Amino acid sequence: MTTTTFKSCKKNLGSPDIVRDVPYGRLEFVNVHDMPLTRITLQPGWQWSEHVQPSVHTESCQAQHAQYVIRGRLRLRTDEGEEFDLSPGDFAVIAPGHDAWVVGNEPFVCVDMSPEMKAYAEGA
Repeated sequence: MTTTTFKSCKKNLGSPDIVRDVPYGRLEFVNVHDMPLTRITLQPGWQWSEHVQPSVHTESCQAQHAQYVIRGRLRLRTDEGEEFDLSPGDFAVIAPGHDAWVVGNEPFVCVDMSPEMKAYAEGA
């Protein structure tokens, strides 16, 4: 059996490894043992189907997310039609197959712990 040993490390999202500005938002990445942690800031007016879908050419977001919400509200609608809001203090695992948009006049800020976010850093 192979065992992987990780060394302790510290990263700070205030000094990200990679910053990517996107329409109505900003993604700030730190890599911890090849796992991206991403602070996502989305401005009022942002919607996945309007601002991301045209570049990825899928009917809905096909990424799985694990997010902790810091500020603002985000509404999600699954491909099955279920809707729910994410608010500060919420932790959510979001399955592939959803649309999302910022609700209200406050930016939405979360930390996403999904390995799939790495593709955004690579220019997906």
